[in-house]
Amino acid sequence: MYAVKQPTTASLKSNVAVDRRVTGSGRYIKVRKASVLGSGSRVNGHGSVRAVISGGDKAVEASTPVQSKDVTGSLVPSSGGIQVKAVVTIRKKMKEKITEKIEDQWEFFVNGIGQGIMIQLISDQVDPVTNSGKSVQSAVRGWLPRPLPSDYAHIVEYAADFTAPSDFGSPGAILITNLQGKEFYLLEIVIHGFDGGPVFFPANTWIHSRKDNPESRIIFKNQAYLPSQTPAGLKDLQREDLLSIRGNGKGRRKEHDRIYDYDVYNELGNPDKDQELARPVIGGEERPYPRRCRTGRPPTKSDPLSESRIEKPHPVYVPRDETFEEIKQNTFSAGRHPFQGVSDIDDLYNDGVLIKEEEQKEGKKLFLGSMVKEVLTVGERWLKYEIPAVIKRDRFAWLRDNEFARQTLAGVNPVNIEILKEFPIISKLDPAVYGPPESAITKELIEQELNGISVEKAIEDKRLFILDYHDIFMPFIEKMNSCQGEKLMRLGQFSSLPLLLAKAHVCSNDAGIHQLVNHWLRTHACMEPYIIATHRQLSSMHPIYKLLHPHMRYTLEINALARQSLINGGGIIEASFSPGKYAMEVSSAAYKNMWRFDMEALPADLIRRGMAVEDPSTPSGVRLVIEDYPYAADGSSYGQHAAINFGQYPFGGYVPNRPTLMRKLIPQEDNPDYENFISNPQQTFLSSLATKLQATKVMAVQDTLSTHSPDEEYLGQVNPLHSHWISDQEILKSFNRFSDRLKEIEKIIEKKNRDSHLKNRSGAGIPPYELLLPSSGPGVTGRGIPNSISI
Repeated sequence: MYAVKQPTTASLKSNVAVDRRVTGSGRYIKVRKASVLGSGSRVNGHGSVRAVISGGDKAVEASTPVQSKDVTGSLVPSSGGIQVKAVVTIRKKMKEKITEKIEDQWEFFVNGIGQGIMIQLISDQVDPVTNSGKSVQSAVRGWLPRPLPSDYAHIVEYAADFTAPSDFGSPGAILITNLQGKEFYLLEIVIHGFDGGPVFFPANTWIHSRKDNPESRIIFKNQAYLPSQTPAGLKDLQREDLLSIRGNGKGRRKEHDRIYDYDVYNELGNPDKDQELARPVIGGEERPYPRRCRTGRPPTKSDPLSESRIEKPHPVYVPRDETFEEIKQNTFSAGRHPFQGVSDIDDLYNDGVLIKEEEQKEGKKLFLGSMVKEVLTVGERWLKYEIPAVIKRDRFAWLRDNEFARQTLAGVNPVNIEILKEFPIISKLDPAVYGPPESAITKELIEQELNGISVEKAIEDKRLFILDYHDIFMPFIEKMNSCQGEKLMRLGQFSSLPLLLAKAHVCSNDAGIHQLVNHWLRTHACMEPYIIATHRQLSSMHPIYKLLHPHMRYTLEINALARQSLINGGGIIEASFSPGKYAMEVSSAAYKNMWRFDMEALPADLIRRGMAVEDPSTPSGVRLVIEDYPYAADGSSYGQHAAINFGQYPFGGYVPNRPTLMRKLIPQEDNPDYENFISNPQQTFLSSLATKLQATKVMAVQDTLSTHSPDEEYLGQVNPLHSHWISDQEILKSFNRFSDRLKEIEKIIEKKNRDSHLKNRSGAGIPPYELLLPSSGPGVTGRGIPNSISI
């Protein structure tokens, strides 16, 4: 226990009192102005208050008068009991403006005299008089931090002292009230002085100013409780905290709020700006979709069902603790002419892209990332790109048919290939609307490529596979082809034409499904309602909440930014991918017809696609139909987002390998362009690709989405600042076993990548399959599995 030296200076009266009442709808906490410093109050003889902070339980110097409550709730000096010290750890900004540094000096003074932060320690035992947890209160004093290692120069520690009654019990919660004019970021509070050693209260939260919200914040200790096990002294606080997080479903959310609520996708369009930007509501009965986080903005003037938009650089609301931290924000924070030759595309990497003045204005709105090598200032500017992995070893590998096929198993979208189970291929769409259901791909056409094997035998031997996007695109194909510069093909009708252009159209269709269905819908949008529900329904003390919490980091913020700049009407996805303005309707159709919760994870998805069969004799319980299927072999337990996200730039950064849209149809024989197509197929191919500006938009987005932030937290790792929060030895042992297993998996994957028999992993010009290697450094690495969907 601490030996606390009582101060000899006059006591300072508290400038707040905490009004804690029990109402029919649950207890609430409100801070009200009570009094100011008494005329006899003064700081110590040196003109300041000094807090001596220590990480261990040893004697410290105390300079704060301690107070507790009598049975009426009034604050009175304590004459005995347990001497307790609270160490409060706060994170300051890494880079502060001059005005912020001046504000800090005022905060030093305010907190030095005990008028900046009040904390109230709550016991897990009930006070029989108040029927709530016993409590003691003190002001945080001594805004004079001790120096920390240079790596944590922005982390500061302060102190508060209490005298708790001897029958106080174990501390279970802390109420913290910010009396300052602005918010601060609380990392943790550690209580010293009770039997059993330090008690940790992890926070990682923004504490709002009282002027924005009079309610105190509730911080619980790092002990997991099921609802039935929650100590009596904490039950009201637990309920109170959940009510605060849920809100009342009304009004516009403010930046400091931490309210989690549901809404439909009704803010993608902007009809007030242009009727061409009007978009239907996604998330109703006709177009079902997962819910997003509610912002409560007013409706548009043109359409009462659509919510008004917030455009960059203004922030979109997400609950305050969901926003990017400073490092992440800093990390996160071009020509309209068609390509004339392949060398033009190579110049994007060798020389950069020259962006004209009128194009910079549009370019500045992009979802830009770390690929910008030079700061955009004035005049003509150059954007330079890293060489994508797909052409780094062999510039022409992308032209080969076997590489085209390999990428369906080991590329950025390895989750759509499925086994062909029957022939002919039959559409499930209504033939009265969409015509004959039989595919234009005939048996004779396939058998030309089977070297004497019949289609029936190939199906029986599980040797025929298919990428089938017919049914998802056909309902939209006429609308999509009516959009200027965007053309979608039914390739079965043109199989006799040069394969390069056909493959480009397949890749364009595949890129749209990858981005809108497999990436955005299945890993981003579908996670959002689970995150909202977790916060609304589970206390932060619940063991399931504690398990899920690391896997929710940054997801709501990145989703909000995507709705603002990527999937919105007229946004980058609409401008740069084949579905165009119907992109989100395609995504909704996929959710309606394809998404099933119980079939999303592996191995269920592999079995559904026929890429694996059940086999109890194997460790995973399934046997792959294609043994050399890197995504399935490495990812049978985890990591779908990593597999389909962090390869976007390595594979898609070279436009011809993976075009996201084709601007021209393949000309038919009766088309005037057919003769030019036959005589100069390269020119036809290149003029069908995205323009330079469209290409650089997509490359910028792909680079950003493929980039790991320096503050990324990976599977099997714990933030060093948080590692001491885990005190349960059994949990530590289990976590260490898990981390060790991930290291073993990493070695197994690296060994497979060196196996020359696994042609889809290695070989001349082939980048090794590293997307599911658990660890990574910052940047575009093509590997690493973060704890959460953070980009």
